[in-house]
Amino acid sequence: MATQASKLSVSTRTEKGKGAARRARREGKVPAVLYGHGTDPQHLHLPARDFAAILRNNGLNAIIDLDIEGSSQLALTKQVDVHPIRNYIEHADLLIVRRGEKVTVEVAIVVEGDAAPGTLVVQDASVVEVEADALSIPEQIVVNVEDAEAGTSIHASDLDLPEGVTLTADPETLIVAVNEAQAVATESEATEGAEEEAAAEAPAESE
Repeated sequence: MATQASKLSVSTRTEKGKGAARRARREGKVPAVLYGHGTDPQHLHLPARDFAAILRNNGLNAIIDLDIEGSSQLALTKQVDVHPIRNYIEHADLLIVRRGEKVTVEVAIVVEGDAAPGTLVVQDASVVEVEADALSIPEQIVVNVEDAEAGTSIHASDLDLPEGVTLTADPETLIVAVNEAQAVATESEATEGAEEEAAAEAPAESE
């Protein structure tokens, strides 16, 4: 859980458009927009390598202490757009936050442990929405399925949340289900058998 913001020196940008964004990325910068608390959106350039390092170390909900040409501003990483093929950061949206402020974010769910033999663990949700202090956002929420029996269902309301973190998602949201592995295999085999039977019954095409 983050307890302090990562510092990042950024610069303002005046040029907009795809051409300007491409030039910025060639220079090792990420175009970004900072907004929130009723302020006018501020267009920034983030140092790509340093920004990527912050995301690796703190997750996508990173809190950053921006040094905007000498002026300090806390911000939450709200959205990061990554190129689908070349895997570089194309753009980022940053939300202004204040110390002690509560924010609503999506936190990654990590499933740990081995369920009982003969079962299949199905993760139905990869993230869950919670509310937390801006400087105390958990990097992930762990769901332990150690020795869980078939038929076990874990919903959002069953999650073990850190102190000070509250659930804002629907409590009935299914997070993890533990099923019988044999039943799943039997269903698959039955489907394959039906397809083979249908193929055998189909009239042969005339040559």
